[in-house]
Amino acid sequence: MNPLRIDLNERLYLRDPQDTELGRRLIAESVQLIDEIGLEQFTFKKLAQRMESTEASLYRYFENKHRLLVYLVSWYWAWLRYQIHFHTHNVPDAAQRLRLILGILCRAHHDDPATTPLDEAALYRIVVNEASKAYLTRDVDEDNRAGLFREHKRLVAEVAEVVTELAPAYPFPRALVSTLVEAARKQHFFARHLPGLTDAQNPASQEQDRYRFLETLAFGALR
Repeated sequence: MNPLRIDLNERLYLRDPQDTELGRRLIAESVQLIDEIGLEQFTFKKLAQRMESTEASLYRYFENKHRLLVYLVSWYWAWLRYQIHFHTHNVPDAAQRLRLILGILCRAHHDDPATTPLDEAALYRIVVNEASKAYLTRDVDEDNRAGLFREHKRLVAEVAEVVTELAPAYPFPRALVSTLVEAARKQHFFARHLPGLTDAQNPASQEQDRYRFLETLAFGALR
């Protein structure tokens, strides 16, 4: 099986990292390093040392680590859309499709080397811990005009279509879906770091508790 290739907005990078062996290593190793030390401590110098390469060669792909983060988060949203399409395309019932989507949003992903060149479990942890930093910046409007958040918005729009199919009169489908997407990862973060902000604190049932919360939130609103 060939690994899944996900093509993203070309404005995210200076050179598409998926086109070269060095670029693919850059992405894979950056996921591991950010997962290990966090975005604040991450630098291209540390990444170059890990890869036994040079900073200059890495800067040919991304102008700074913020663009790299937006690339990784965008890759995750696009990969999530792929997962949703794969698991729901033969399901005619909109309510069942929405429940399947909520399950995918809540799933603590495990790495499958056969599907993508990235460690999906590590990337999921990065999204949980760092994704808000992709858009909570002073340049968010400029970045949005450049289409850097396209994959996030596509994900929300496509799930919102399921909501509208299920409840055509519901006036806030995108607001509901964006809330569900954010809640899925933030509740995971809260359970790990700020347990006073969530009820999903039992490690054995956190994923199930997050799903039940999102299901209650979604279907409660749509009733």
